[in-house]
Amino acid sequence: MTRQHTVVDSPYGPLTLVATDGVLSGLYMTGQRHRPGEETFGVPDERPFTAAIEQLAAYFARELTAFDLPTHLDGTPFQRGVWDQLRRIPYGETRTYGELAEALGNRGASRAVGLANGKNPIGIIVPCHRVIGSSGGLVGYGGGLDRKQRLLAFEQGGSDDALFQVY
Repeated sequence: MTRQHTVVDSPYGPLTLVATDGVLSGLYMTGQRHRPGEETFGVPDERPFTAAIEQLAAYFARELTAFDLPTHLDGTPFQRGVWDQLRRIPYGETRTYGELAEALGNRGASRAVGLANGKNPIGIIVPCHRVIGSSGGLVGYGGGLDRKQRLLAFEQGGSDDALFQVY
């Protein structure tokens, strides 16, 4: 198993992209809960990330609303099911943890959905920021509630600056 990484700047702070055997397997924010140790990210190398960097740049420029990238999501079958449901939430919309649990066929699993959502290894691209509490409030985002609020505002036409640089 070969792992590589690069860091790109975004309006939400530096994003660390990680690839496993050349396929995107991580997108982590600074200070993110459940962020693996940097020693697990592999060697610095931008080559596996060309498409991801281009699509992220287009997303932050409001030119892209759905990502089309191969990914490797390492998790339990339940977690992967939750992450698949996240990809189905349209740009600029939200779903509750309960709605995701119902879509998975288990109405009582909203807490388990929340735990799986929090361990999503590819933030933004697998849009865990689009999940809200049953009351409509912002709850539980591994990247911080401020980032979650800003990402949702951005997708709903807010005025965040679209800075994006590789460094």
